[in-house]
Amino acid sequence: MDATVLHAPGDIRLDQVPDPQIIRPTDAVVRVAAACVCGSDLWPYRGISKVSGPRRIGHECIGVVEETGSEVSTVRPGDFVITPFLWSDNTCAHCAVGMQAACANGGGFGGPDRDGDLVDGCQGEFVRVPLADGTLVATPEQPDEAMLPSLLALTDVFVTGWHAAVSARVQPGQTVVVVGDGAVGLSGVLSAAMQGAERIIAMSRHADRQQLATEFGATELVAERGEEGVARVMELTGGIGADAVLECVGTKESMEQAFASARPGATVGFVGVPYGAEAPITQMFRRNVGLAGGMAPVRGYLDELLPRVWGGEVNPGRVFDKTLPLAEVAEGYRAMDERRAIKVMLRP
Repeated sequence: MDATVLHAPGDIRLDQVPDPQIIRPTDAVVRVAAACVCGSDLWPYRGISKVSGPRRIGHECIGVVEETGSEVSTVRPGDFVITPFLWSDNTCAHCAVGMQAACANGGGFGGPDRDGDLVDGCQGEFVRVPLADGTLVATPEQPDEAMLPSLLALTDVFVTGWHAAVSARVQPGQTVVVVGDGAVGLSGVLSAAMQGAERIIAMSRHADRQQLATEFGATELVAERGEEGVARVMELTGGIGADAVLECVGTKESMEQAFASARPGATVGFVGVPYGAEAPITQMFRRNVGLAGGMAPVRGYLDELLPRVWGGEVNPGRVFDKTLPLAEVAEGYRAMDERRAIKVMLRP
């Protein structure tokens, strides 16, 4: 099959690799209908995180079950499924409290499983999904083409934005600041609106992202960064700061922006993959600002969010502003790296 392989920083190729097979009775093989490029994929693409030799890449996909192992009972061949970006058994002690991202028996795509067997990256034609019963979620019926982007957003980006809002304890009537205008930040704006925030201040300086943020529920936009950005937030909030802050980038600068924008007693919900970011413990202590979040336990939220997407209440798939055939995956990476696209959907 064709699959995306990162050979070196900036060197993305579509290579021929072996078709995935059922290895264990708890596996399923999914034929990918749509995958995408994540902002976190850009860290190894840019060489910020280490790349040691060719590696499969991609962790978000939706598709149709082709084959299942003998112990799989919750999905069957022909089902259309959402594949969370981490696989989990959904039964361990961590999963039982909604922390499937820390499943004692789970793992990620594009690397070895716990027995050393390769788990395919999701940017390919097929993928082997370990622990299929605990991971895959079937849609009520076969979706139409128009719904695919929003279903794909449920594999990671929309749910990660939702996790940021939940972690920040967004409540009805609050003022929320969202740091980051990528797909996760925009999903955070949508999530804060869904959770009842009265004012949502989106920090964005790109016209297309500002427009989508406004359509998702942002009430004010702040283009400034650093001290100027904080000053603008304080001006908008009467010198008080935000009741909740969503940090959706993961850099030192974005974390500093988030904490400086928070009022005393607020919580920063962080979901940006951290690179160089550190928690300002002294500032947290003196101002009673909390920090919560991390990798989104996608599987734990799907029972709530899939019906809302399926029923048309929300359309998070609007963050996909560029769709390419899988054969043009290298262009997809370039488009996101150069900020010519918010998020790229790939179609095998």
